[in-house]
Amino acid sequence: MLKRLADDLQILNDFLQIKTPEAWLIHAAENIPLLLMDHAHCERKAAATAINFISKYPEKDDLVHVMSPLAREELLHFEKVIAIMTERHIAFGPLQPSDYATRLHKLVAKRDGLERLGDQLIVGAIIEARSCERFNAIIPYLTDQQLARFYATLVKSEARHFADYLRLARFYGAEVETRLQLFLNVENDFIQSKDIVFRFHSGIPQ
Repeated sequence: MLKRLADDLQILNDFLQIKTPEAWLIHAAENIPLLLMDHAHCERKAAATAINFISKYPEKDDLVHVMSPLAREELLHFEKVIAIMTERHIAFGPLQPSDYATRLHKLVAKRDGLERLGDQLIVGAIIEARSCERFNAIIPYLTDQQLARFYATLVKSEARHFADYLRLARFYGAEVETRLQLFLNVENDFIQSKDIVFRFHSGIPQ
């Protein structure tokens, strides 16, 4: 099982091409309340995205088959993050997101069709991959062992979500490999750049 997970992480890291900069990891470990609040929002948005795919493409059986349990799992993760926040007396509330997802979604084809669906699934794959990579990368930086164990439990599921999104992108999309590199170039540039906000998906905090 450990070898399988290690292999999955290697595939995921090769896919992302660029690792999270250490400066982000150090800052994240020093700002756990903000990290947890944004993490909760990320899980909420991930569930909403999966449900939106079902609403938008109900005729695509493979997509619905993947997105329904994925939405439930993301909501369960949301509830677990909220529980951890409650234990630490961290209030959940509105939070301005970073520009990470916005930058990626700007590249999505505007006209409905296979290219748009493929692009949307590529964005999902990249976001899930970066989430998984950061869950795994931050563990050695955490002094809170409960939180470290929790993030370790998320690595496997996020790696599976990444694989599901990528498989669906290749199944439904058009010219996926070319489009994928375009999205990854933007993503890699973003996470290596200075960012005015710190979020789970953000660049290097100033």
